[in-house]
Amino acid sequence: MSDTGPALVSILRQGSYLVASVHTALDDTQMLRFQHDLVERIGTDRATGVIIDVAALDVLDSFGSMTLRRIAEMARLRGAETVIVGIQPDVAFAMVRLGMGPGEVPTALDLEEGLTYLNGHRDGQPGSADRPPRRPQRRP
Repeated sequence: MSDTGPALVSILRQGSYLVASVHTALDDTQMLRFQHDLVERIGTDRATGVIIDVAALDVLDSFGSMTLRRIAEMARLRGAETVIVGIQPDVAFAMVRLGMGPGEVPTALDLEEGLTYLNGHRDGQPGSADRPPRRPQRRP
């Protein structure tokens, strides 16, 4: 994203998917740059899926929430499904309060579940695009 200092966001290719990890809170200009870079990479890499990892974020404002929604819409128009992973509890609360309800952009607990979701969606499993992946039950 920037030529100076550490990367704020990394975008890596994983097969036909892109994994974008947000490493720190982004201001509005940085969010717009992230949106531009990611949507451009979807076309360049011919990605069929995008995972946005926001595990490093402990806060998300209305502009950030709206930008994530726009990224998912743009990705869909370019032929890629988007799933957001690693949402911290406070960020989830903020996203809901800012109008980003369930079903707008698919979410998953972590990268592994995000990949499971995209693989199921790509393989056309019945209902896979309508529900998040199931979490394995932990035994006491």
